[in-house]
Amino acid sequence: MSARDNWRKSSYSGGGDGNACVEISTRPTHIAIRDSKSPARATLTFPAESFIAFLEAVKTPHASR
Repeated sequence: MSARDNWRKSSYSGGGDGNACVEISTRPTHIAIRDSKSPARATLTFPAESFIAFLEAVKTPHASR
């Protein structure tokens, strides 16, 4: 990822422990995620389509097991 990437935190991160959050950077073909406490460390990168599918699965309520 380059310095020009636009990293942003969730609006839910708030103050106090707000730095204990992940940041996301979107590009046309991929999504990158990093730990906001250690932004210089490694990032996780996913194809955009896969990340969108992941978010949709997380949002979908599942029946109790």
